Amino acid sequence: MRAVARCVGTALLCLTLLGCERDAPLRGPEQTAVADYVGGAQCAACHAQVSAAWAGSHHALAMQPAVPDTVLGDFDDAPFEYNGIVSRFFRRGDEYWVRTDGADGDPQDFQVLYTFGIEPLQQYLIGMPAGRLQALSIAWDTRSAESGGQRWFHLYPDQNIDHEDPLHWTGLYQNWNTMCAECHSTDLTKNYELDSGRFATAWSSINVDCEACHGPGSLHVEQPSTHRPVLAAAPHEWVFDPDRNTAHRSAPMAQDNELQTCAQCHARRAQFDDSFDPGDEWLSSFRPALLEQDLYHADGQILDEVYVYGSFMQSAMHAAGVTCSDCHEPHTAQLRLQGNALCAQCHLASAFDRTEHHGHESGSTGAQCVACHMPEKTYMVVDPRRDHSFRVPRPDLGVVLGTPDACTQCHADRNAEWASAALAAWPNARRAGEFHFGSALAAGRNWAEDRSELLTRVLEDGGQPEIARASALMLLAWQSSDALLGAVERALATNQPLLQLAALDALPGLPPQYRVRLAQRFLNSPLKALRLTAARGLVRQRAQLSSQRQSDLDAALAEYADAQRFNGDRPEGLLNLAQLYADLGRRDEAQALLEKAIALVPSFTASYVNLADLHRDRGDEARAFELLQAAATAYPKDAGIALALGLSLVRADRSGAAEPWLRAAAGLAPASPYYAYVHGIALHSAGRTDEALETLSGAQARFPGYPDLAFALATIHRDRGDTKTALEYARHLLRLLPGDQRGRALIDELSPTD
Repeated sequence: MRAVARCVGTALLCLTLLGCERDAPLRGPEQTAVADYVGGAQCAACHAQVSAAWAGSHHALAMQPAVPDTVLGDFDDAPFEYNGIVSRFFRRGDEYWVRTDGADGDPQDFQVLYTFGIEPLQQYLIGMPAGRLQALSIAWDTRSAESGGQRWFHLYPDQNIDHEDPLHWTGLYQNWNTMCAECHSTDLTKNYELDSGRFATAWSSINVDCEACHGPGSLHVEQPSTHRPVLAAAPHEWVFDPDRNTAHRSAPMAQDNELQTCAQCHARRAQFDDSFDPGDEWLSSFRPALLEQDLYHADGQILDEVYVYGSFMQSAMHAAGVTCSDCHEPHTAQLRLQGNALCAQCHLASAFDRTEHHGHESGSTGAQCVACHMPEKTYMVVDPRRDHSFRVPRPDLGVVLGTPDACTQCHADRNAEWASAALAAWPNARRAGEFHFGSALAAGRNWAEDRSELLTRVLEDGGQPEIARASALMLLAWQSSDALLGAVERALATNQPLLQLAALDALPGLPPQYRVRLAQRFLNSPLKALRLTAARGLVRQRAQLSSQRQSDLDAALAEYADAQRFNGDRPEGLLNLAQLYADLGRRDEAQALLEKAIALVPSFTASYVNLADLHRDRGDEARAFELLQAAATAYPKDAGIALALGLSLVRADRSGAAEPWLRAAAGLAPASPYYAYVHGIALHSAGRTDEALETLSGAQARFPGYPDLAFALATIHRDRGDTKTALEYARHLLRLLPGDQRGRALIDELSPTD
């Protein structure tokens, strides 16, 4: 069995075929043997044509040793100034160096060990202590000079990042081992040691080679006809019916392992471990992000860097069975065809590539399919990426929701109202005014009065994309509404894992007895994402489980803890593990992890809040207050810290001192009804009832669907003797939550009797 040496991240490229550390199953018919990663160089002898195609691809050039043939930037003593610091790029023989500000802010000389990426920019990786590689934030623009390239530029040009900022190139968020490595090399193992904080990151191939997609190949090398690669070419069998303008697959896809293989990197996701091999179930190593507010616009358009998967899952293309390789040649990573010819593979040009359809002059920019259906957004200053949700332009949604639209992206001098009217005037305009899941997600995010109704509408509509339905359930779970229990039960009964994940996340909003009944069977799900989510939701109900289910829970919690240790190089992983330990009564271990998280990234303020809670649970409110006060001094613009400090003062019967902090918290988090609610209650508790009513009623006008605001306003008006107004708010509360016992009791108390 042949195998390749696993290269340590801070070493230069390993070239010698030696041995391998990890076996992985190669999945094929009647195969029980295990295969090793042997390196893509083994494949070229038999697969010369595809190997040659791959050799110039972005995958092949994802990461390379910094040598004259790979470095594209100007290292001829080239200066670059940013935030008052002049960095200088130079060479020492065949070595590439940069003099720039280090972790202490002082200028130092650093050797560039690797290049990272190729187009439209190239970054450079620098070796640091503890096995770390750091990505320099000054990058080389590889575009042509005519296009504005061939220059050094900073990835955060408007932020003035210095060495104390968590985004500085020496910090965690520019750390290759943590942030980048998994998707730029093959068979990567992070090898992070939690106690020492050291990395021994390793790979089988420095770049993204054959085995990254086709799986470990040692058995195929030895017996090509018997042991086939995991990921074979998907059949491109698209046919046109005589009466249809759009093609369809001749037969449904038997499996989606191609999409899952691509999704390991082309998705915004959390990662449980680095054991994934092509052919594995993706949700056993990863958990995808849903259509979350800081990642996507309400209608699902791209906002932050989300890497295609979440967009594609929304699309009619995905629903029809389109796969990545229908459009992208997988070895060159280029489009199969250029321009509208690519789309004409499945959409008849005679029907769609004409002015009557797109409303633009033939051959113009606006006549390109992608201009309307795949608008671009630029990331990393120079890198435009297209939205893969393949949506029909809906500027009418932009008018209501404030979402962007493709029309005004090109017609920058116009607004959404103009675009909506223009599109509605087209003879073939059919979508304007139609219900879109974006209206429900926007209502959910903004706490509109009809949020539950709209979110439930999306959730119960099997024709909506699964990721949109799961996102609706995620928002519905924020409000423990009457609809939640039934929604969770129905979602868990499906065979759609994203819906099931969202339902398991909603467990804390359900009474404990329902959590056990609905979720316990997922403790031994074949998908790790479901096992871990169910376990975390049931940890406090362990005593209610049978002995067998307790064993299942313990095993899943052990996996959950391992996943958090795997992510212990990030404060989020440390925080999650600390919260688990706190729930299990292991408070000393929880405290140590939170202190480690604070030391790792001091600006990750959730660590302070949770550590303060831990001190409070031990009866040491003074220590909790001291910690929060120090954090508030260091991070005065952090809403969570301000809120926690204010609540600590409330618990110490210092409402007067608490109010300014709670007011500050509400001001720093204007999109949160909870922060405004807490501030209003604090004002009322301090005897400033008029100010409380003004604060609460203002918040209620902005967030009419937030039930606690209605309840607070009802009770305060009741206590002031304003029965009429109190009844109005109580009835409003029951409109939001028809089964709410608080609202029903208020109405019974306040309603006149015969």
